[in-house]
Amino acid sequence: MLGFMGSEETEYRVERDTIKAIILDMLAASMDTTAATIDWTLVELIRHPRVTKKLQQELENVVGMNRTVEESDLEKLVYLDMVVKESFRLHPVVPLVIHAAREDCTVNGFHIPKGARIFINTWAIGRDERVWTDADKFNPERFIGSDIDVQGQNFELIPFGSGRRGCLGMQLGITIVRIVVAQLVHCFDWKLPNEMQATELDMTEEFGIVCPRTEHLQAIPTWRLNA
Repeated sequence: MLGFMGSEETEYRVERDTIKAIILDMLAASMDTTAATIDWTLVELIRHPRVTKKLQQELENVVGMNRTVEESDLEKLVYLDMVVKESFRLHPVVPLVIHAAREDCTVNGFHIPKGARIFINTWAIGRDERVWTDADKFNPERFIGSDIDVQGQNFELIPFGSGRRGCLGMQLGITIVRIVVAQLVHCFDWKLPNEMQATELDMTEEFGIVCPRTEHLQAIPTWRLNA
């Protein structure tokens, strides 16, 4: 720890407060965002049983029913990738991402001075009818034959931002969401309590740095696997 913090002779020292702030940023950025995305994805799957059945069929074909999903299986789960992309499109991890102008520039007639902070509305981009057909509908099949990804190279879908200020934990976040959703859907069938219908689910968003559902999902699991 002392070596990391430096000494009085070093040009730059990382103080204890800085270390605490970095750790807090890491925890805040990784926990709420991942949990909110998994919650939104499961809610959409419960609301769309056709999509759930199709995903479960893919998991049965690739993984089988005698073991759980492993990280090495993810690259073979094409439909799972579409489901997660669609969830990121409708419910981006962070609704607003921040960039900073590196130099003076003009975009669509608007002058942006060097150093200006720019808030990009990823939520609105993902629901733009000029880009997405039936933008308000959860439809993973829209990504069939499409090379659009969430890595920050396709500006119509940037839930993790893009460029130098893109999310450093993007790949880890994508992997965790994919494997947790895959295991939950593969291992269990899900139904709502008290004979509640999927159409009754509250889809209200709670706006903040992270945008979760106002009411967290409550669902009853039933084991599916043979193991």
